[in-house]
Amino acid sequence: MNARQESSDDLVAMREASVARGVVTAHPVIAARAAGAYLWDAAGRKYLDFVGGIGVLNVGHNHPTVVAAVQQQLAAFSHVCFQVASYEPYIRLAARLGELVAPGQGYKSVFLTTGAEAVENAVKIARGYTNRPGVIAFRGGFHGRTLLGMTLTGMCAPYKQNFGPFAPDVYHTPYPDEYRDITTDDALAALRQVFTTQIAPERVAAIIVEPVQGDGGFLAAPPAFMRALRTLTQQHGIVLIADEIQTGFGRTGTMFGFQHSDIQPDLVTVAKSLAGGLPLSGVVGRADIMDAPQPGGLGGTYGGNPLACAAANAVLDIFESDNLLERSRAIGAQLREGLESLCELHPEMGEIRQIGAMCAVEFVTDRHSKAPNTSLVQSVLDAARHEGLLMIKCGVERNVVRFLGPLTATDQDVWDALQMFARALDVAKRSH
Repeated sequence: MNARQESSDDLVAMREASVARGVVTAHPVIAARAAGAYLWDAAGRKYLDFVGGIGVLNVGHNHPTVVAAVQQQLAAFSHVCFQVASYEPYIRLAARLGELVAPGQGYKSVFLTTGAEAVENAVKIARGYTNRPGVIAFRGGFHGRTLLGMTLTGMCAPYKQNFGPFAPDVYHTPYPDEYRDITTDDALAALRQVFTTQIAPERVAAIIVEPVQGDGGFLAAPPAFMRALRTLTQQHGIVLIADEIQTGFGRTGTMFGFQHSDIQPDLVTVAKSLAGGLPLSGVVGRADIMDAPQPGGLGGTYGGNPLACAAANAVLDIFESDNLLERSRAIGAQLREGLESLCELHPEMGEIRQIGAMCAVEFVTDRHSKAPNTSLVQSVLDAARHEGLLMIKCGVERNVVRFLGPLTATDQDVWDALQMFARALDVAKRSH
């Protein structure tokens, strides 16, 4: 150990003294290195990582193609700011994403750094295009931790706390959740009620929706609901924004979650797995909408950093060469089969949600009441960590365990994760 290295105990003490308590770390693990589906802590313990930086590492940790692309770009330059001088990785990535989101339709892109920035810019672009103020979001949705991101987010704890007042002209409406008896018809009726009681549709700039709610519990919007949203927004001249920050880049078995519904959004926000672990986000959308802001209205010092853009282009290369969309579907099928067999033994597993490799289990006290079983979830996560598996929770009540392993995971990796999860569930129930 050299003078700059610290023991785990020293780092824990330093964290307590130096890092704001509002930054929560899900597991008491200090990462030392990672590769593929695995992470090693400072003590050398190996973990199967089914968190992936919260859905960031769809191509796994330190994919050699991504590492090589970043090293090559770093040898050229690390930063110039695209608003000062443009560069090839940004331009090439914009062209590739436009074709992935809407083949042949000439969609344009702008790149930023965080998912919250992408959301804020999508709303800004929609307002600039429509000259309207209102934005409608959905209960249970998550759109970031900035002022507007918090406002759009459809849950209170832990994100909103006492951080208000929040941004004006934002309205929330129910998201379909048939497990909780909210049908597509119910959700659409509630949305129409917003139009009649809170804001007229001609004053709404945008509706923002996650095709599958991520932090809200891995709830997938039924295709009928997404198609109805598309029809309604077109009727009223409202910009439809698909928030693909967690669902994008193969997580649901298609490149983007909206593709399951056979619709075309006006704007799409991307981040997380876009750049294989480097900070990069973007808005991709119809050229006439994207060009609504005047020159100088979009951008940011670090937005579209060349290292991150080089990494993102490498990620797209990997999807093309390794057929990761097919792999996502295969992982999802394997997870569902394993979890369904566990359901027969554990009535606390209320519902399995799976679309592609985006998979989660909602835990309840019993299947009749469907009351959230939050405490059991935390026990399961802690026991899984002791087994060597890292996972995290989600859901408005934090009673959902989500699986976010890389799309490069092998069948053996997925099998091992299921076995660790099964043992953790047994341990958690005995101690609960």
